[in-house]
Amino acid sequence: MAIIQLEGMEFFAYHGCFSEEQIIGSRFIVDVSFECDVKEAAKSDNLSKTIDYQEVYNTINEVMQIKSKLLEHVGQRIIDAVKERFPIIKEIKVKVSKCNPPIGGKVEKVSVLI
Repeated sequence: MAIIQLEGMEFFAYHGCFSEEQIIGSRFIVDVSFECDVKEAAKSDNLSKTIDYQEVYNTINEVMQIKSKLLEHVGQRIIDAVKERFPIIKEIKVKVSKCNPPIGGKVEKVSVLI
């Protein structure tokens, strides 16, 4: 078993509880890590025997384009979409961070880890 991570994926999206957030948009950072068996890929050096990172990114990008109010909802949708597309994934963690959230003070980002 191995853990594969895609870290610091940056997206511009329209998530938030305030209507302005869903119009103006904001910058989001997504980190994902998942556990899967890579024995065959390690032996064969064949991409078809593992999970294609580009396809994982594309899946997350598709999910990020769907408006949501809550980061929790975005994170769960990412998990569901990635696991549906790649059923060989055993465990998955997703961290969704909203940069410069409008919470009344200077905050770099707010994050949800699922």
